[in-house]
Amino acid sequence: IIGGLLLCLTIVGVPFGVQCFKIAGLGLFPFGKRIEHDSASAGSGCLGTIMNIVWFLVAGVWIFLSHLALGLAAAVTIIGIPFALQHLKLGMLALSPFGKRVCSDR
Repeated sequence: IIGGLLLCLTIVGVPFGVQCFKIAGLGLFPFGKRIEHDSASAGSGCLGTIMNIVWFLVAGVWIFLSHLALGLAAAVTIIGIPFALQHLKLGMLALSPFGKRVCSDR
């Protein structure tokens, strides 16, 4: 959330800050949520692809690797397997958050 607030201080960083808030919201309440491709969002299309590449190079790969490591560590026990699955879901969102939407499972 702090990174998202800092990114929102600049005009160029606002879209990236919004994606930080999306990841933080899913990290706070990950159960009962799923990630869908949203072709109607502003982050889809050619511009979204460019922003996903920038995101991947700057932050996405590191966030993904941290969630992958945490997921592997949580999967060691039977109780940790649901948490490991949530870490993998967060990691996949962290790779390319533009053009995706978090919605609830119903």
